[in-house]
Amino acid sequence: MQRREVIHSLVLAVCGVLLLGAPLALGSYGLTVLTEIVIFALFAMSTNLLLGYTGLASLGQSAFFGMGGYCVAILAKDFNLHSAVTLLAAIGAGAVLALVTGPVVLRSTGTYFLMLTLALTQVLFGVAWFLPGITGGDNGLGGIARPTLPLVGDVLRGTTAFYYFSLVCVGIGIAILAWLVNSGFGLALQGVRENELVAAGLGHPVWWLKYLAYIIAGALSALAGGLYTFLTSFVGTSYFGIALSAEVLVMVILGGSRSFWGPAIGAGLVILLRDEVSSWTQRWLLVLGLLFVVTVLFLPGGIATLPGRLSQVRRKQRGQQPLVSAAKSLTPVQSVESATSHQERVP
Repeated sequence: MQRREVIHSLVLAVCGVLLLGAPLALGSYGLTVLTEIVIFALFAMSTNLLLGYTGLASLGQSAFFGMGGYCVAILAKDFNLHSAVTLLAAIGAGAVLALVTGPVVLRSTGTYFLMLTLALTQVLFGVAWFLPGITGGDNGLGGIARPTLPLVGDVLRGTTAFYYFSLVCVGIGIAILAWLVNSGFGLALQGVRENELVAAGLGHPVWWLKYLAYIIAGALSALAGGLYTFLTSFVGTSYFGIALSAEVLVMVILGGSRSFWGPAIGAGLVILLRDEVSSWTQRWLLVLGLLFVVTVLFLPGGIATLPGRLSQVRRKQRGQQPLVSAAKSLTPVQSVESATSHQERVP
């Protein structure tokens, strides 16, 4: 195993231990914020399956997030179904929405794909707005009880128990994503991202690859929306809003779209900025915008590439250090002699 892989495994192990032990150090508010970060990490990483691995910039992922949220809320509140069933139904609803809309939006690429997916969110926003009898309209649906589990009952209504429940659900989703991007399917997606014509020439079914990525990203985004509805006990039309789609794209680009864990880092940064900076100023979006501009200018690959850039700088310094040390080790007389000999060699 190479040194880089060892460091990567150690960092993941430390992060895992910190996440498992977080309830021991955080209060109720801090744990709620961390749960939100964990859920949005899944949302951002599923979005990155489209943006980072397939090369499809979408402004429609909030449609799947909202679909999952409304599915959980309606089934749990109006039909009193079990929470596991509601979450599975949310995943299914996101996948079905992607199955139906995929053949339409995937007929285009680039800016046209961006606009079509944006239109999708606006259509669902309008549907939710004009069906108050089902969706609650502008008021949304509140009072969504958190999940119950067999044998332990309503223990998940506690902040700590629901945090671990979310951690398990998100962990399963991330494990599926990790398996996909490291498989032949993930490599084919990266080939499509780099050059569709070459990928097609090599025999890859380009359209079907993009369609599958679109469905998987939609299903996992819907799972994130369902978990977030359980966290907040509320779902509203803002779940379908363009602001949420833009926010998750910022998370992905800020963290690093070419890195598997970059979107999770971006999700953590954006949510911490929103919660901490907004406590002393309402201009937190200005701070986020400045951070975004600085990151794009100096770290085009996202914050996840910062360790690599620092390592690159250190390697450059090590390469120059012997010359600098040799020059410093010369006595003044040796320096004069060296300079004189150099001048003599110059015609």
